[in-house]
Amino acid sequence: MSKKSKGGLQKELSPESYYVTQESGTERPFTGQYWDHVEDGVYTCICCGEMLFKSETKFDAGCGWPSFYEAANSNKINELEDHSLSRVRTEIRCSKCDAHLGHVFTDGPQPTGLRYCVNSAALDFEKETSSN
Repeated sequence: MSKKSKGGLQKELSPESYYVTQESGTERPFTGQYWDHVEDGVYTCICCGEMLFKSETKFDAGCGWPSFYEAANSNKINELEDHSLSRVRTEIRCSKCDAHLGHVFTDGPQPTGLRYCVNSAALDFEKETSSN
């Protein structure tokens, strides 16, 4: 699958998802559709469909954004130094399509101590289906 053009993404995504993923924006806390979402399944990149996080690693960080203590596969997330505010943060981006996802912090729970703080607007969700 080839990387979609900015124009193609602008047509496919909501204005907020485009702003977050392509312009490194941030949605307001406690407003995204997944911040308090609790179904079992996987969270994927809204731009390319890459699986990024599993629901069993999601936790309530109290920050108003979906938070995970571990990526589904560390090779699927790129980390970059972010100097956009008055402090240094670690930005996370989808390694497949370079969409901005959010930031990772070192104040999460065990077993990793990490908190991947992700914008709902950067995610899709695939519900786990039972195979009986």
